[in-house]
Amino acid sequence: MRLDEFLDRVRDRGEFHSVDEAEQVTTAVLWVIASRVTPEEAAGLAAGLPAPLDDALRLERGRPESFDREEFLRRVAQQTGARPRTAEWDAGAVLSALAEAVPRERVDRLLAQLPADFADLFGDPPHHPKRPGGTPH
Repeated sequence: MRLDEFLDRVRDRGEFHSVDEAEQVTTAVLWVIASRVTPEEAAGLAAGLPAPLDDALRLERGRPESFDREEFLRRVAQQTGARPRTAEWDAGAVLSALAEAVPRERVDRLLAQLPADFADLFGDPPHHPKRPGGTPH
């Protein structure tokens, strides 16, 4: 998938005002995900993404950290300056686009490294994530 296609999907799903905003949020979400999975898994995901998005997954961080969904969303919120509920929306926009950009086997391997309650953030491609009000797009 090309960079513009990926960012357009994130922008549309996250209802961001610009592609630049979508790119900033995407980089933040990928950076936090990369700290949660093995470096090999992060590199495998990076291989399926266009530059410069892949760089957020390639940062050398050593061993993966173990944290739950709540901490993941707190870290995304910290990176983006958003509230946790907004971070959940943002993460869903990015991770559902990621699930469409990389092979399904790669998504399955990623999900196997994450707690089960992360799965809904990846959506059900090609559907949109749930809106903050609780109704699907």
